[in-house]
Amino acid sequence: MIKLVRTGFLAAVIAMGAPLATTAPAQATSLYDNPKYAAIMINPETHEVLYSRRADVPRYPASITKVMTLYLAFEALEADKLELTDRVVISRHAASQPPSRLGLGVGSSLTVEQAIRVIAVKSANDIAAALAEKIAGSETAFAAQMTGKARSLGMMNTYFANASGLPNARHLTTARDIAVLSMAMLRDYPQYYRYFGQQQYVYGKQVLKNHNKLLGKMPGVDGIKTGYTNAAGFTLAASAMRDGKRLIAVVLGGPSTMARDQNVAALLDAGFDVLNRRTQGVRTTVAANLNEPADFRVPGTATVTEQGSGDDSVTNGTRSPRR
Repeated sequence: MIKLVRTGFLAAVIAMGAPLATTAPAQATSLYDNPKYAAIMINPETHEVLYSRRADVPRYPASITKVMTLYLAFEALEADKLELTDRVVISRHAASQPPSRLGLGVGSSLTVEQAIRVIAVKSANDIAAALAEKIAGSETAFAAQMTGKARSLGMMNTYFANASGLPNARHLTTARDIAVLSMAMLRDYPQYYRYFGQQQYVYGKQVLKNHNKLLGKMPGVDGIKTGYTNAAGFTLAASAMRDGKRLIAVVLGGPSTMARDQNVAALLDAGFDVLNRRTQGVRTTVAANLNEPADFRVPGTATVTEQGSGDDSVTNGTRSPRR
């Protein structure tokens, strides 16, 4: 039997704060009973859905949005409409974006490659907006391109209102659509996928740490993107490769970083276990190998942020103020 809480590394998730914090009453419900929760796991080679829970119910994606932002950036690079050495200038609109952000001043600039790395690692909303403006002229126009690309990829239940995933009532997707996007990224731009696997990136004097704590800790995990807003909860699209087999797991609406990461880790472990056992002639399912609800009770008082950093971490359900 696969246990949901398998490893101790998740206990070391770093607590990072965010502004505009408000306190929500604690609720001792399981992760799976959380109305925000949705999940899916897919084998991208066969497109087999190995696990699904509320996978087609609309949800807020938070910073997983930036996977599409970078997808369009990679598309522009391959079409020679953009170069990695081009400069991305920070507009007043970009500089005004709430955290998480790099914090460059109006009129300053960085290269396209630096912007890609900062978005992939830091999940910087200001840089996502600036890159959107570089590609499409405005973030609004870029968001329309994002939605159009979603349709062409088969993401029929997704609408993007911005390049970052910051709160917007119209900015919606589903766990299944995010899995489709993750598969498209791996399929269409494998040469750029490495950006999602960086555990840190040094920009100037800043050492930026990837919010995806499964990188370097969970066997085989090599991407792709985390997210958080109060409305979305804690989100993660993760991909892992083991023994030549790849799986993609998406969790939306987690109550904390730790619960989300533990759930994704459990899904991936169970998924690879099922694939391996199938080669031995054993018929089983991921759902049959998950201990579902009791391991994910959220203790204490959960402090959340309305704007969110896109990825700020929570330990034991409690948020500490951002420095």
